[in-house]
Amino acid sequence: MTTTSARRSRGSRLLLVVGLVLVLAGVGILGWFAWQFWGTNVVAQREHERLRTEIVQQWDAGESGDAKRIDGVGLLRIPRFGDDFEVPILNGDDDATLARGVGRYTEGAQPGRVGNLVLSGHRVTHGEPFRDFPKLREGDEVVVETRTHVLTYTLRQDGDEIRVPFTTSWPLWPVPDPDAAGEEPTERLITLVTCSEIFRTDDRNVVTGELVSAERKG
Repeated sequence: MTTTSARRSRGSRLLLVVGLVLVLAGVGILGWFAWQFWGTNVVAQREHERLRTEIVQQWDAGESGDAKRIDGVGLLRIPRFGDDFEVPILNGDDDATLARGVGRYTEGAQPGRVGNLVLSGHRVTHGEPFRDFPKLREGDEVVVETRTHVLTYTLRQDGDEIRVPFTTSWPLWPVPDPDAAGEEPTERLITLVTCSEIFRTDDRNVVTGELVSAERKG
């Protein structure tokens, strides 16, 4: 084989290797996107169903709403999101918790108590419980069911009215108002916030509401 032929052969093999690497990288990237936008939703929705069933079973058995096995707080219903919208509320707002349901900020108020009940959820991936957050409107109902009560809050703003950087802390305050730093709470409030979105993690949507009804079960 001549020197020129050998060089051509090596060049062809190199191009083949580079091509295979690029193809595999492309497949890997497509797989990652498919997992994020489809796979995580399928897994999360199955987990939502499992946790909803387990929470209700524990309530029926007379166990605490703060279930030890799943650290469940209750169930969230938002009629604006559809008649079948029902997502488990879990204590915590870390990534693992938010991949399984809606998370309760543990330093905030308990459902129905004076103070600020803060609930966060994903708009994109991991079940997308807050996918339709911008569709929320002032006056919409947000229902939180616990072991003992069905609590109904009404919203004070539209879902696309307030958008703040993730470094903004006032939505977590006992009085969720940027002008109320250090004030003691006197109302029973709820704050819903969206989590980081894939490729868009610089800010979040916020909406607040007030308790209008607390119906004791049974």
